[in-house]
Amino acid sequence: MKQLLILGAGTAGTIMANHLRRRLDRDEWKISIIDKEGDHYYQPGFLFMPFGIYSEKDVVKPKRKFVGNGVEYLEATVERVLPEENRVALEDGRTLDFDLLIIATGTEPCPDEVEGMTGPDWGDRVHQFYTFEGARSLRSSMRRWEGGRLVVHVCEMPIKCPVAPLEFAFLADSWLKDRGLREKTEIVYVTPLSGAFTKPVASGILGHLLEDKGIKVVTDFNIGSVDNENHKIVSWDEREVPYDLLVTVPPNMGDPMIERSGLGDEMNFVPVDKHTLQSKARDNIFVIGDATDVPTSKAGSVAHFEAEVLTENILSFIRNEPLEEKFDGHANCFIESGGGKGFLLDFNYELEPVPGKFPLPLVGPMSLLGESRMNHFGKMAFKHVYWNMLLQGRPIPLVGHRMSMSGKKLPEGVEAPAPVG
Repeated sequence: MKQLLILGAGTAGTIMANHLRRRLDRDEWKISIIDKEGDHYYQPGFLFMPFGIYSEKDVVKPKRKFVGNGVEYLEATVERVLPEENRVALEDGRTLDFDLLIIATGTEPCPDEVEGMTGPDWGDRVHQFYTFEGARSLRSSMRRWEGGRLVVHVCEMPIKCPVAPLEFAFLADSWLKDRGLREKTEIVYVTPLSGAFTKPVASGILGHLLEDKGIKVVTDFNIGSVDNENHKIVSWDEREVPYDLLVTVPPNMGDPMIERSGLGDEMNFVPVDKHTLQSKARDNIFVIGDATDVPTSKAGSVAHFEAEVLTENILSFIRNEPLEEKFDGHANCFIESGGGKGFLLDFNYELEPVPGKFPLPLVGPMSLLGESRMNHFGKMAFKHVYWNMLLQGRPIPLVGHRMSMSGKKLPEGVEAPAPVG
């Protein structure tokens, strides 16, 4: 029997396991998935925990619950991949052979990468919400907040869900107003980018929203260190931003195992063909989700779209057929803007977010790059979709892996991208 091994039982790995258990011949293929911890986190929910919108029970469930019948679940830590030997070495000394390998080990915040970030202020005046423990700790600090300088900060790109820091700033503005603390709080948004977001049209719209909410923006800030004694962050060009409470997004990096395996770039992301998701190192290694180096958002929706393409390419590879270059970088994400409203972005490798209607061209009901209550409801409904559809590899109605141009209003001079594949 042949062995298909999946490293990582997070969003991407779980989706792939559920796709493939339905498509592969169980008499011919054994599917195993390995992960180092037993809890599955709904990571978009971390954003809401500091504000008391979601609790622990909303964002944590057992990983085994979502890995369907026909898949062997192994709780273990991977030491390294031995690609030349088609083998994976585990930390406990065991080795596992594979015929096909899917790497879905994601990315994690690495605060130790910034000088002083994990100093005396860490967990007190300095927090992050990209982990379960970080979001829970920040919730405690927010409950004690009585006013001062709240700094929302991004260290560098890429990061998981690049809109989440903006969402935190918007939600903080709304949360403080509800508690009569907004006039006592200065909110500062600090980014290494030259604008609010990575895409120009969206950056302009979101930048205006920051301005309208009275949130100061500091751009092109490349952090060098955190000064715990004087409570300020310092850039490489010696600019300083003081804080009373710093909500930071540390550098995001791939699993250290990727570096030990010799498969990654300088950030431990695995280079792949951006349309097929096949590793550039070995033909029988594929990569999905945040573990890849593809130039699109590191987000759950992307993993969902990638999985549809990767499943077909895995089957083509097994049949010795050419892989289809179908993944177009499709990303779809809601932006919570506070006050019960939100935005929606839909874009791919070739086309940045533009205005329009989604998913139906005339009636929506959601607006692209437009603030609305419907978009907020879509954001809040996604938790149900995540647990009950996305993780189980079920299709989401009207939203396919290939980005649709239907309903989009292209700016003057912008042409629709040619279809991929």
